Amino acid sequence: MKISCYAAPAKGAPLEPFEYESRELGPGDVEVRITHSGICHSDIHLIDNDWGISKYPLVPGHEIVGVVTRTGPEVRRLKVGDRAGIGWQSGSCRKCEMCATANENLCDHSTATCVNGFGGYATSIIMHSHFAIRIPDALASENAAPLLCGGITVYTPLRAFDVRPEMRVGVIGIGGLGHIGIQFLRAYGCEVTAFSTSPDKETEAKSLGAHHFVPTSQPGALASVAGQYHFILSTVSADLPWPSYIAALRPKGRLCIVGVPNSDLKIPAFPLIGGQKSISGSPIGSPLMIREMLDFAARNGIKAKTESMPMHRVNEALAHVRANKARYRMVLTN
Repeated sequence: MKISCYAAPAKGAPLEPFEYESRELGPGDVEVRITHSGICHSDIHLIDNDWGISKYPLVPGHEIVGVVTRTGPEVRRLKVGDRAGIGWQSGSCRKCEMCATANENLCDHSTATCVNGFGGYATSIIMHSHFAIRIPDALASENAAPLLCGGITVYTPLRAFDVRPEMRVGVIGIGGLGHIGIQFLRAYGCEVTAFSTSPDKETEAKSLGAHHFVPTSQPGALASVAGQYHFILSTVSADLPWPSYIAALRPKGRLCIVGVPNSDLKIPAFPLIGGQKSISGSPIGSPLMIREMLDFAARNGIKAKTESMPMHRVNEALAHVRANKARYRMVLTN
C-alpha cells in the first residue's frame, strides 16, 4: 500500500509531496489513518539535521493522532475505529532491564518514529501497537496531538522526580512545553511560578494556572526569589543564567532541564554541594507513562493550545513555528 506524505528531500529543504510503500501489517501492528499531526521543534531540528541523525527523504511528525483502520491478530489494546496516538518512540528491544520495568523510553535500542522510519506528516502509518496509545474520549484530537511529545516531556519528570502537591515549583518559559507544564503542575496541587523574559506574558501564565510570575528580564527579579523552590522545570532552548536559577532552589531542590540549551551548562559546584541541590534532565516517557499522562490530562481538562492548518500547507505551518509565532503548538490536519 502506498502512503502519501510530505518529505524534506534534503537538509533544510522545503517539504514536498512524497509517496512510499508501507511495510506489511505485522501480527502486533496497527494501521492508523492520520487525522492530526503536531509540529514539534524536534521536527525542525530533524529537517535541518541539527542533531546529525537525519536521513532523507525525511517525513517528519511524531505527535500523531488518527483512527485505527487495521489490526494484527495479536493486538489486544486497540480495535478498528479507536482513536490512537503515536509519539516520538516507535520501538525498543522489549528485552532489557529498562523495557522490563516499563521504562522503554530509556532503552539503548529505542527507535524513533520519524528517524528510523517515516513520520506523521502523512495520510496513514503502520506502527507496533505497543507504541500506539488510545486517546481518551474527553480529549479533542487537535489538543491531544501535542501531548504525545510536548505533554509527556513535561509530565515525565514530575513523576520521575517525585514532585508533590505541597511543593513550590517553577516553570521557565511559557511556550510549546511550558504552557502545558504549568497546567500539569497546577493540577498536581503545587504552588506554581512562571518565569519568562516577556513581562507581557503574565496574564497568559496566570490563566494557565500559575500563581506567581517572575519577569526575569527585569533587574533583580531572579534575586528576589532566591531559596524558594523545591523544583524548577526549564522548558526553553536559550542559554540562561543558570547560577541564578540554582540560587532560586531551596536546599535539596532540583533543576530539571527538558529544553535543550544552545550551549553546554556552566554551573558552580559549591551551591550544589552546600545545599544538596541537583540538576537533572528528562526525555519523553514510556508507553505506560503516556497512557497515565493522557488520562490525567483528560480528568483535569489539560490541553495544548493549538493553531491548525491543513496538511497541504505544511511549509507555511513550519515557517510559522520557525518564526516563533505559534501560540503555542501548530497541528496539521488531514
